Amino acid sequence: MKVAFFSAKSYEQDAFEALGSDHDFTYLDERLTEDTATRAAGHRAVCVFANDVIDAGVIHALSRAGVEVVALRCTGCNHVDFDAAAETGMRVVHVPAYSPHAVAEHAVALMMAVIRQVPRAANRVRVGNYALHGLTGFDVVGKTVGVIGTGRIGTAFARILKQGFGARVLAHDPWPNDACREMGVEYVALDTLLRQSDIISLHCPLNEESHHLIDATAIAAMTPGVVLVNTARGGVIDTAAAIEGLKQERIGALALDVYEKEGPLFFRDRSDEILQDDQFARLLAFPNVLVTGHQAFLTREALEQIAKQTAGNLDCIENGLACEREITPPDISAD
Repeated sequence: MKVAFFSAKSYEQDAFEALGSDHDFTYLDERLTEDTATRAAGHRAVCVFANDVIDAGVIHALSRAGVEVVALRCTGCNHVDFDAAAETGMRVVHVPAYSPHAVAEHAVALMMAVIRQVPRAANRVRVGNYALHGLTGFDVVGKTVGVIGTGRIGTAFARILKQGFGARVLAHDPWPNDACREMGVEYVALDTLLRQSDIISLHCPLNEESHHLIDATAIAAMTPGVVLVNTARGGVIDTAAAIEGLKQERIGALALDVYEKEGPLFFRDRSDEILQDDQFARLLAFPNVLVTGHQAFLTREALEQIAKQTAGNLDCIENGLACEREITPPDISAD
């Protein structure tokens, strides 16, 4: 099958080529948008990532170009217009479980980095400043950690915090997970989690219910000085409300791998450009904010699984077989 592979990066191309798939991939540096959709002409499928645009305009443009399949090499599908997909007969497949450990472990890394002031401390040492004032952190053992969303990633994160750090773990999810309950995780109402947690980590999908779940009201309910971590989707946090929460010191530290307006920013070197996003610039100005550029998935193991499952999805479609990873809303994976 001929596949137009948008937003291609060298580390992804290496993983797909190492797989030795029979599919014919055309690797394109461009992000998929309505303007670039014509690059897919002559291909039966497109392979896209989290920040490619797959709205109605793009889907109709792809359909006119002869594309029949959108293969997401990611889990989340909130950026796909499924009404347009159904209208055009476009099939959508994804990779629901490439490596929950990769994302969960990155969330832990971000959490510990802000708690123990690692970026600030490292920057000081580089310029010869070995003073320790302002770098005091806290022990995680015995603290209360709130986990919002307990799918595969949230469960992996809860296990690390519960069994590895010895924290008390609270969880909120419309669909409680038996694996979490068995390890002693306590499911509570969202308001209870917000009020009692010293650390809150987000692992929920982005949908109508979770969009701006962490807003001004939620932040006002949190424990003063709370550490907030987001490796889920940027839109789960209302950025303007988070900025106010940081200014008021309601949020003690904020660690992000995702940002609600990341589409035009992430996955490219923009070091020579003037940052046009004022909200993002404001976030970066806080000494207690740490941002990584949507890299939580980026491990060798995860890349191998993404390539393997994406190729498997395309194999099923090419051979006329049912694909268990095909998405038909509302049958959408939590993570």
